[in-house]
Amino acid sequence: MYSILKAYLFSLDPEKAHHFTIKLLKFFFSKPVLKFVLNPFQTKLQKKDSFSLMEITFPSRLGLAAGFDKNAEFYNEMLDLGFGFVEIGTVTPLPQDGNPKPRLFRLVEDQAIINRMGFNNVGLEQVVRNLKSKKPNQIIGGNIGKNKITPNDQAIQDYIIAFNGIYEHVDYLVVNVSSPNTPGLRDLQSVSFMETLLERLDQERKRMMKSKPILLKIAPDLNESDFQELCVCVKNSPIEGMIISNTTIGRNGLNTSEKMVEELGAGGLSGAPLTRLSTQLVRDARKILGKDKVIIGSGGIMNAKDAKEKIEAGADLIQIYSGFIYKGPALIREITKALRSH
Repeated sequence: MYSILKAYLFSLDPEKAHHFTIKLLKFFFSKPVLKFVLNPFQTKLQKKDSFSLMEITFPSRLGLAAGFDKNAEFYNEMLDLGFGFVEIGTVTPLPQDGNPKPRLFRLVEDQAIINRMGFNNVGLEQVVRNLKSKKPNQIIGGNIGKNKITPNDQAIQDYIIAFNGIYEHVDYLVVNVSSPNTPGLRDLQSVSFMETLLERLDQERKRMMKSKPILLKIAPDLNESDFQELCVCVKNSPIEGMIISNTTIGRNGLNTSEKMVEELGAGGLSGAPLTRLSTQLVRDARKILGKDKVIIGSGGIMNAKDAKEKIEAGADLIQIYSGFIYKGPALIREITKALRSH
């Protein structure tokens, strides 16, 4: 059934297809008389799918990665489809439009996506309003970043504002310094900056009534030395762990013609070309972090095999995005069943 819908969606501009899909889901989920239409698309989670981590009980180990529900507008529908948790954002203190369109592209031959969205979001204030309808049993992560207009030497203040604003409305928080689509953002992955930022956020956390987990999301394009140093930084820091990884600026080994890829321009590449790299980074990070830090594996999970390999490499939880675009809700069921018997 999804193959029919996918054929139509893939005939549309990717960003328009995204918005159309969400409107369609919202319509059917809001009409009790029509909900039966969605039954074939939904994955019913079982008690044995749940997984306890960071003092949170996740309904399953499979979540929806940040970037899909940027503004916390449809996490209810995504959870109803069968995701165990949803990470919203990236949220910045002020609203921003992001980069000029077109900024989202499919590489169908590679089962991949290139995006240069640029942290487009409605801003912290509106996102918080959207999160106020969150139910206690829903697990939502909040991915935070800095505004494009904020200089790097003032970035810490942006992260503190976003952190404090969203804190009480989410179950865990993610520091995003690894998107390739905000100029200069990846420069913040230096160990000296991260040590300062993570310490400041931990101080903010200590002022709160309840302690909530903090994770760092990193890029897959760090050189080996920088990657190792950043992992050691996280290991020695007070935060709970890492999300590995964000999109890549690499373009190696693609089936799509080099000319077409060049014409599409800059942006982060996600999907199948990222599978092996992100899994290897999970494996390498686990060796450095040891067993006490958390790793959420993200990047190139296109089927159950990819999901299991992420877990075997050392991921505690996993997230999908591009795989969901290409395979639809059936991928949720496929992965959930595989992890259930794994």
